Amino acid sequence: MMKDGMTIGDAAKASGVNAKLIRYYESIGLIPEAGRTASGYRVYSDRDVNVLRFVKRGRTLGFGIERIQKLVGLWQDRSRCSSEVKRIALQHIDELEAKIAELQAMRDTLHELADACHGDERPDCPILKDLAS
Repeated sequence: MMKDGMTIGDAAKASGVNAKLIRYYESIGLIPEAGRTASGYRVYSDRDVNVLRFVKRGRTLGFGIERIQKLVGLWQDRSRCSSEVKRIALQHIDELEAKIAELQAMRDTLHELADACHGDERPDCPILKDLAS
């Protein structure tokens, strides 16, 4: 711990976000640029670490950077309407459900192809035939 805050390594440990990602998040404006010591080292506050944890959790839930930026803004805005947060979450849920349906359809197709394949020494293979079509 430094006198005025923590180093990027300390912030990375405290937030669970690696230093490279922290620098990237700063470069795209997702988190504010860190303060600097007289010798030029980045310095992070507890508040910065809380934002990093928030971002990490959002990424864990599959939110994209743009949505996380909106959510961080809403989180920090005490006069926010929770309806906007809910709208963003429900939109994300709809997209996740569409992806899940797409993955299930892929799985079902591959199951059908695998079931149709004899899996023996013969060269005939419905899986390869389907991929080539």
